[in-house]
Amino acid sequence: MRPAPAITLTESETQTLDKWSRGRSTPARLVLRANIILASARGRQNKQIAADLGTSKKTVSLWRKRFAEFRLTGIEKDAPRPGRDRSVPTETVELILHKTTEEPPAHATHWSTRTLAKAVGVSKDTVQRVWVAHGLKPHLTKPFKVSNDPRFVEKLVDVVGLYLNPPEKALVLSCDEKSQIQALDRTQKGLPIHPGRCGTMTHDYKRHGTTTLFAAISMACGKVIGQCMRRHRHQEWIQFLQKIDAETDPELNLHLIVDNYATHKHPKVKAWLKKHPRFQVHFIPTSSSWLNMIERWFREITDKRLRRGTFQSVKQLIAAIEEFIEQHNTSAEPFVWTAKADEILAKVARARAVLNKTTSA
Repeated sequence: MRPAPAITLTESETQTLDKWSRGRSTPARLVLRANIILASARGRQNKQIAADLGTSKKTVSLWRKRFAEFRLTGIEKDAPRPGRDRSVPTETVELILHKTTEEPPAHATHWSTRTLAKAVGVSKDTVQRVWVAHGLKPHLTKPFKVSNDPRFVEKLVDVVGLYLNPPEKALVLSCDEKSQIQALDRTQKGLPIHPGRCGTMTHDYKRHGTTTLFAAISMACGKVIGQCMRRHRHQEWIQFLQKIDAETDPELNLHLIVDNYATHKHPKVKAWLKKHPRFQVHFIPTSSSWLNMIERWFREITDKRLRRGTFQSVKQLIAAIEEFIEQHNTSAEPFVWTAKADEILAKVARARAVLNKTTSA
């Protein structure tokens, strides 16, 4: 049996190991290794160290040898694991990346691990490892459009300025309509959720009509003013503005962030706004719904109440929406906007550059 290597520490090594052994944010594995080396330096045998630290003699021996050979670096990093090298040749990685990002398959919109593995001549697991390492998910897409609004910068700076630096003695409201909300009733009751099984819903349904939800969320406190109406014309928009007027502090100016829907710009709407000067309307750029914070709340009510809901009438649907708004307002918290205008503009500039490059290619 080979004797364990003797460990002699420098003053600097002792200080570092002592710091690692006591550090609250130090990974547990490094705390153990530091204590092993400190005990070894005190002349303790591997068997005694293992018993004192609640680990195996084999573990003590491993890290004692690693320290004797590589010093602090040897225990700070994990030891190499046994087994064959699973690295993928650089040429193969580059080919997988090229095909994934620039060369779609002939008869499909995107690659799967199996189809790409067959085309490249590797295993599907190899393709999967390369995709994971480079953050590629060809099976996923998300909505995206760069606004072509000629006043994009002006509108963006205006709206983001309201989010980040709201005016004094004023209330900023993000407003919009969620139209054509359907009162859907499933044709059969779903099975309840159980451990190991999710709930179920039938794929088919019965339609019982629709409603449109007009909503405005306060950027100061997160409370929502909402109203359901049959249609979403300028008449209904004016009616909703009257509701906002009645339910907000009359001493405050109101800054409404809205999209470019024609209803919001109707001549009768403009005439109404002239008679109510405390209302100031700020339009987001076209194709920029992500800039309107009420969309974030619409997503919340859709996920939590509407998508899985079953409603046997429009009246029942409206009651559910109003109940959700009431419950939301009892513990409302504001949605906090953090992105600055210059950061967004830089991101949009990069997107436009890529689009222009793709178009000219």
